[in-house]
Amino acid sequence: FWLKPISAGGSQLSRCVKVRGRGKMTGAGNHVIPNVHFRKVNGMFKGRNNRVMLRGGTWFDQAARKKRRAQNRKAKAAKLFPRPAAGLLRPVVHPPTQRYNMKLRLGKGFTLEELKEAKIPAKLAPTIGIAVDHRRRNKCAESLQANVNRLKVYKSKLLIFPKKSGKKGVKKGDTPKSELQNVAQNTLKEIIPVERPQLRVKARAITGEEKEASAYKKMKKARTDKKYFGAKKKKAEEGKAEK
Repeated sequence: FWLKPISAGGSQLSRCVKVRGRGKMTGAGNHVIPNVHFRKVNGMFKGRNNRVMLRGGTWFDQAARKKRRAQNRKAKAAKLFPRPAAGLLRPVVHPPTQRYNMKLRLGKGFTLEELKEAKIPAKLAPTIGIAVDHRRRNKCAESLQANVNRLKVYKSKLLIFPKKSGKKGVKKGDTPKSELQNVAQNTLKEIIPVERPQLRVKARAITGEEKEASAYKKMKKARTDKKYFGAKKKKAEEGKAEK
């Protein structure tokens, strides 16, 4: 298969995140749990203190590495031709944890629900360059619709080459031969670029209602009502029975 090169754009993905409250036993901030890997530096320290983090390295081959990365990218693109150089199409997701859930990035694969809405069979998707993740679930309608639109854009620009040459090799769903002339490979870093909107809020004056309102009192009242809902209901029923 092959995908036409396209420019950055598309519909904005609205914020749909699940914010978790901080527990009592957690540390400050909502950072990822540290998992530092130490390496031995022979001869610098004695005993257990010899296991330290590397403090830095030399970059004498920086220019050579840059050239080698570029060569590897070209070799990979040539190997995948006429398929997109970026590989499989992946969905737009919000990263986990409260610290990063305002950002957008590419996920592992599309959900079965997203493929169903886009009318793409789950077994066909991997064969036409679409990543599938059967474990992921959609938690809001906005993310579902955004990824469905992403699939529809991909499907509209998709060209499928026949596996074998000749009339016998052409199957149902393959692109006509007239449209397969002079095709160019999609070499973008992201097959369909993710539009990351800049959320900016304009400053304004605080109203009188906002000054009088207290979010803390409102949340405390809601917690109290939830905690004593059963007791209050029982007391009200007993009062009616006595009357």
